[in-house]
Amino acid sequence: MNEFLKERLLRQLSTMSDEKVYQVLDYAEFLSSKYAEQKPAPPSVFQRFAEGMEDTMRAGKMSASTVAQTMGFLSLAMGVLNGVAAAGKSVAGDLVNAPASPPAASPAPQSPVDPKP
Repeated sequence: MNEFLKERLLRQLSTMSDEKVYQVLDYAEFLSSKYAEQKPAPPSVFQRFAEGMEDTMRAGKMSASTVAQTMGFLSLAMGVLNGVAAAGKSVAGDLVNAPASPPAASPAPQSPVDPKP
């Protein structure tokens, strides 16, 4: 999808209520399942969890505003978890790339000797 079209869609969606946006999402998912030329990129583990939770709440007839608010909180939590995961990967990478043996100790600096005549 080109950027112009994506921006145009986002502009239209931003004027709609959450209830209408969910209807658009349902229709887009229907069209994608029926006519997509390629499969969409698979969601991350966190995204799959969030989408499953969102679908469950919608199936339970919760109001769209409640679902949207809950998903906003979940999005913030996912951001934190992604940050923690990135930090963990960084630490793990540092541990893997650390030298196998401890660095050789450098000799202690010698203090100058004061010759007394």
